[in-house]
Amino acid sequence: MNELRYTLVSDGSFDVALLPILDWLLVQNGVDYAIQSNWADLRRLVLPAKTLSEKIRTSMDLYPCEILFIHRDAEREARETRVNEIKNAIREIGNDNPFPYICVVPVRMTEAWLLFDARAIKHAAGNRHGRQRLNLPRLSELEGAANPKQILFELLQRSSRLSGRRLKRFPVRYHASRVSYLISDFSPLRDLSAFRSLESELRTLIRTSGWHN
Repeated sequence: MNELRYTLVSDGSFDVALLPILDWLLVQNGVDYAIQSNWADLRRLVLPAKTLSEKIRTSMDLYPCEILFIHRDAEREARETRVNEIKNAIREIGNDNPFPYICVVPVRMTEAWLLFDARAIKHAAGNRHGRQRLNLPRLSELEGAANPKQILFELLQRSSRLSGRRLKRFPVRYHASRVSYLISDFSPLRDLSAFRSLESELRTLIRTSGWHN
């Protein structure tokens, strides 16, 4: 095997921002194959997948891979609740030969995992060399933040240094989607319990599958 393919099944299109994080985790945990990542874009299907099990089954058909990463935001639920929802969906598929999958459940949502790197946020906002202090949340507070998406959007708007009509026209969602691609080191996220759980499960799968160097 010359490459390791993985597919991300997610709640929404913004969660493609998880791909750089997953790439980083694979490399950090010893994978030395070329990594080919795909986000399962199911938005244009003639018959859209409605349930999580349907999304997983369709993604497996359209995006064959060695690992399926299945994302759900914890939102107001406990991480364990979302993990159990994923496991139940896998059981509904009823595959006699279980495929390798990993649960990706940020607390509370994907945006919380992007709130630790001020440089990347400024860069994504188009103000790479900005000197303003952003006052990012402490890492210990990220999993308790009520609305990480709103926090990220406000930080990007502040970093842009725009005002008035120019600020109103600022495409904040687009700039938010760039943040993770401008981060080179995700190790600070190891302070978060949900991220540690993700890395632990992935490390075990890499070792048992013989994908490590």
